[in-house]
Amino acid sequence: MALDGFVLRALTVELQTLTGGKITKIHQPNEYDIVLTIRSRAGNVRLLLSANPTYPRLHVTEQTFVNPLEAPMFCMLLRKHCENGIIRDIRQVGAERVLHLDIRNRDELGDTFSKRIVVELTGRHSNIILLDPATGTILDGIRHVTPAVSAYRTVMPGSAYVPPPEQDKLDPFAATPEQIRKALADSSPVTPEAVVERIGGVSPLLARELVKRNPDRVHEELARLSAKLARGEAEPQMVSPPGGKPAFSVTPLTHLAGEVTHFPTVSACLEAFYGEKAERDAVKQKVTDLIRIVQNERNKNIAKLEKLEQTLEEARDADRYRKLGELVTANLHLVNKGDEWLETVDYYEEACPVIRIPLDPQLTPSENAQRYFRKYTKMKHSVIAVTEQIEKTREEIRYLETIRQQLDDASMADIEEIRDELAAQGYVRKRSAPGKAKKKPDRPALTRYLSSEGVPIFVGKNNIQNEYLTNRFAAPNDTWLHTKDIPGSHVVIRGEYGERTLQEAAMLAAWFSQAKHSSQVPVDYTLIRHVRKPSGAKPGFVIYEKQKTLFVTPDEQLIKSLQTDRQQG
Repeated sequence: MALDGFVLRALTVELQTLTGGKITKIHQPNEYDIVLTIRSRAGNVRLLLSANPTYPRLHVTEQTFVNPLEAPMFCMLLRKHCENGIIRDIRQVGAERVLHLDIRNRDELGDTFSKRIVVELTGRHSNIILLDPATGTILDGIRHVTPAVSAYRTVMPGSAYVPPPEQDKLDPFAATPEQIRKALADSSPVTPEAVVERIGGVSPLLARELVKRNPDRVHEELARLSAKLARGEAEPQMVSPPGGKPAFSVTPLTHLAGEVTHFPTVSACLEAFYGEKAERDAVKQKVTDLIRIVQNERNKNIAKLEKLEQTLEEARDADRYRKLGELVTANLHLVNKGDEWLETVDYYEEACPVIRIPLDPQLTPSENAQRYFRKYTKMKHSVIAVTEQIEKTREEIRYLETIRQQLDDASMADIEEIRDELAAQGYVRKRSAPGKAKKKPDRPALTRYLSSEGVPIFVGKNNIQNEYLTNRFAAPNDTWLHTKDIPGSHVVIRGEYGERTLQEAAMLAAWFSQAKHSSQVPVDYTLIRHVRKPSGAKPGFVIYEKQKTLFVTPDEQLIKSLQTDRQQG
């Protein structure tokens, strides 16, 4: 379900606790999202404004975001006009999916001025616009709309603000039950399509629910719901039908069968519904180029490995060339320069067959014999070199498969570390950010889970984290886990633990591996003291001993039930 006018009305009422709050920080983690840190009566909260064309939304968030080294221009403009400002009003425009945040601030001279942030949650046309409410002039928008894109309105600095096109529907929040009844009067019986077509702010999902509850009294249901939301009595929940897509609303969805999850706030409901989807979508966009590079490098190494193995197979046949050279030498008196082959008895075979030995007609008989001896010597020496190359290529393929798995499981916070590692290994160019680059932390942030027994379990989500977790962070008597012969994350259990903790840690090792969707995944575990990194090995590669193996089937619901956070190592 999309975020409709009724959800936005419930959210607007909920966000009234932020009025009077001070905007202390403004960040723009990506091209569509703005995060306002607000000190309010409810404490310090982060308000997410997103014009993402796939997942437009607005809500208080607990999510952490990775911000760029240099803030985008729109973020800088918001900081100039809105940072340290006071939120004077938060209101929805009628039943539309448009929200206004009015902000009062002071300039360097102490004079007050007002600015308005307009959040338009209108699907793929969503936008976040900063304007001067006194003149209606746009200062800028997170997405520019030129006359070439839209003939209806322009969203560019200096242009006059024009709201999104009106839908010519009845505003249920301003209408009486009788007015709603009249709007639906010529639809008998009242259908969900008629409700969506004539009443503002109603999504198809909500329309189906209202008609299902009381098809003859839809107007009363609408009025009753509007009044409940105005009083702050929303009932945010998400329904997950078996085998279907989950849906959310601010009122019970009695027409849907499935598992119902209730939430304390509308923001919590929206974050649960959109948060993971939006992050995975953002991660996917950001790692596409890295996945392509890693996949291409892996394919190159696989092709290289095939050629090396073919060369090794030929090199192992070196003795045949020595034998041919000796047979030519033994029959020099039968060969003349210009001959293309020598026909002779092969005394090395028990049956002594007659064989033909190819010759180079431009060489003398002796030179032909020496040609075979040189080939024998060259191939004999190449066996050692090719064997080393094969092992290095196999190690390279294992490394690239590990990176590929890490990209599949990466969060926004992990991607830059993976990119830095690939740059250090020479797979991608190092990025040079303009201005003074931020110093990278010496200790990467690790993902920490708490087992059902309350024992901390740490997971490395990339090789930088794996190296730090295993080689520096963990104590000698901590327990280390990793999927057996399968690319995956390093997992460490701190201190003493029970059988349930071991099973849950093994489940995490299996989930954050290439075998996350397999069953009976083998997971090795041993003490950290028995794990070491060989000299010159690739990042994240270790060898270990004295391990035991257990088999687990990853359970996504169990993993999600474990309490988690990110902790600086």
